[in-house]
Amino acid sequence: MMAKPIRTIWVLAAVLLLAACNVNPATGKRQFNTLSTSREIELGKKAAPDFVTKLGGEIDSQEIRDYTSEIGRRLAAAGERPTLPWKFTVVDSQVLNAFALPGGKVFISRGLLEKLEDEAMLAGVLAHEIGHTTAQHIGQQMTQKMILAGVATAAGVAASSSDSDWLRVLGVGTSVGGGLYLLKFGRGQESQADELGIKYMTREGYDPNGMIRVLQILACVAKGAPRSEIFSTHPAPAKRIERATSYVNKNFPDAGNSNQYVVNAVRFRQVVLDELAKLPPPRHGATETK
Repeated sequence: MMAKPIRTIWVLAAVLLLAACNVNPATGKRQFNTLSTSREIELGKKAAPDFVTKLGGEIDSQEIRDYTSEIGRRLAAAGERPTLPWKFTVVDSQVLNAFALPGGKVFISRGLLEKLEDEAMLAGVLAHEIGHTTAQHIGQQMTQKMILAGVATAAGVAASSSDSDWLRVLGVGTSVGGGLYLLKFGRGQESQADELGIKYMTREGYDPNGMIRVLQILACVAKGAPRSEIFSTHPAPAKRIERATSYVNKNFPDAGNSNQYVVNAVRFRQVVLDELAKLPPPRHGATETK
């Protein structure tokens, strides 16, 4: 007598799983992600204030905030999810960090800004995080963590889980220092975000080698320079440099020998580095990098 109900449950589970596996327009690949766009946006809105607070608040420079936001919005408009409510936040943290929350909320730390040398590098950081968002890596990782944590089953993760369940997976309300430490991306996802970011950069005229220069800086940091939280969410970049370089050489072979690509080292120094030098010490993480 129980065979038919059990069969029905498995059929329903299969239908739900198939519905959750969609072809992502950014990557062209099928993916398992039960986080709807509307819920993704809502979770990002709820989570962002907690991360801003934990990471020292927004930086005390309207010029830097506006400059970063302007670049970020142009890059986001070049991607496959231009209608998300994108917001680009520079937090007053010395700890090197950059990450994206659901729904188009992108963060970069003051410490990472200080390591950059030109606008193309800043575009590379922001475009990489936009790539994670357009590829829906965040939703995929959150879905997997929800299932592994036993919060919900694969078939019922979307329907049965509350916003508070999803936010806990992001680390909201925890005592850990405000990182997406539970959402560590694999090398495949990192390389995918690099390649998407390079595409978005070049669509906006930026030198794609800016992405490679960022990875080279992170590689130096990974070898023992000041502590960085960026490696809690982004694996060490050695292989990524190799893959990104190969991607640029194949798709943009004239990038290193052409004046058509924007670098803007002078503008970056004036708007960001000179302005950072005028600010008081960062409110978060200053002692952690010594």
